[in-house]
Amino acid sequence: MVRRPRPAVLKYYLYQAADSVGFIWPIFTLFLLWNDLSYTQIGTLSAISAVLVVLFEMPTGYIADRLGRRNALSLGMVAMALSTAGFVVAETFPEFVGLYVLWALSMALQHGTADAWLYSTLKERTDAEAFTRIRGHGGAVHQLVSVVTMISGGFLYVAHPTYPFAASAILNGIGAFVVLTMPQNADVEDPETTVGVREAASIIRTQLARPSLRAFLPYVALFFGIVSVADTYIQPITVGVLESLVVPSALAPATVGVAIPEKATLGFMYAGFALVAAVASYHAETIRARLGLRRALLLLPVLTAVLFLAPLVVSLLAIPVFFVMKGAGDLSKPLVNQYLNDRTDDAGRATVLSVASMAYAFVRAPLKPLAGLVADLTTPITTVGALGAGFLVVAAAVFLVATPIEADSVGRSAGEGAD
Repeated sequence: MVRRPRPAVLKYYLYQAADSVGFIWPIFTLFLLWNDLSYTQIGTLSAISAVLVVLFEMPTGYIADRLGRRNALSLGMVAMALSTAGFVVAETFPEFVGLYVLWALSMALQHGTADAWLYSTLKERTDAEAFTRIRGHGGAVHQLVSVVTMISGGFLYVAHPTYPFAASAILNGIGAFVVLTMPQNADVEDPETTVGVREAASIIRTQLARPSLRAFLPYVALFFGIVSVADTYIQPITVGVLESLVVPSALAPATVGVAIPEKATLGFMYAGFALVAAVASYHAETIRARLGLRRALLLLPVLTAVLFLAPLVVSLLAIPVFFVMKGAGDLSKPLVNQYLNDRTDDAGRATVLSVASMAYAFVRAPLKPLAGLVADLTTPITTVGALGAGFLVVAAAVFLVATPIEADSVGRSAGEGAD
């Protein structure tokens, strides 16, 4: 029997499509350089963003639980649209700092909130177990839209560097209106179940202290951290690897007259990443059914970290490793959020998920400049290898202290919905 998506789920898919920043992602660093920013300034902006996400996550999660997750998501999309539109006119470093502040606010308003809205919406319809499937399909929609927008963004950048940002602002603005058509969650609208400030703090203390989450959050935060940091070095490593290849002279005539502008080719590469991530996210429920939630969440980070070591031996392996990394990252997201949702009470769900996102940003903030220092002293490939080795060492230490993920037979990870 073919499942027909409900209207609320279709609107969630539209939100995921409009949340794409594919127009600007493949050319973002090039755009900042075009505006005469130095690498030091670009790194500073990334650090500012990570720190601000940490600071914004808890209050925005509380706002989402207090004022409504749909409203928080819409505000997040508005903030994103304003930020991307601002890049069209910004010229000075302080102006870019302001746009990064707005961007960080947008991410904080949406982190956790979208997953909390989806889980509660499905649970209200007695279908919370569909979360992994719907979340995975939503991620696939997001990535498939990104495939098209990334390719388009590369060519728009060639026409003029500001055009991708204008296109992205329009797409994100449409998303803000789409979100307002989504239904509210009853558990947030009911004043008797809405949490206050003290209740939110109590939820964080009690739920994050549970054995099922105490070791889990550091484990997945470090995994998402190394994936995010390694993403920074995709472009220089890929360019270096491709430049080291010798193109047979016999192929030279075939390339005449079909050259694509160099900056536009980045869009095709990142579109490939997005396509792999879309397929992986779409099949998240399949992986969960075959491996079990616990086994999948244990294996994906460890195998990805091991693969980070491969380019140290053969540099050409870096490109397929990046494709695997992108797929593993997007495959892990719905699985991680299923695990967290199953262990979180309804009223404070967005608060707890935002704290989880805050933990991810807390790890990224020092890891990015530290990795930059290693890259300056060695090479980007060595840095990626160090990230993989570091994760394996820390993961081993975590396993010695406690099991980071509950067995499927314990709690609700095997399929039992949240109470």
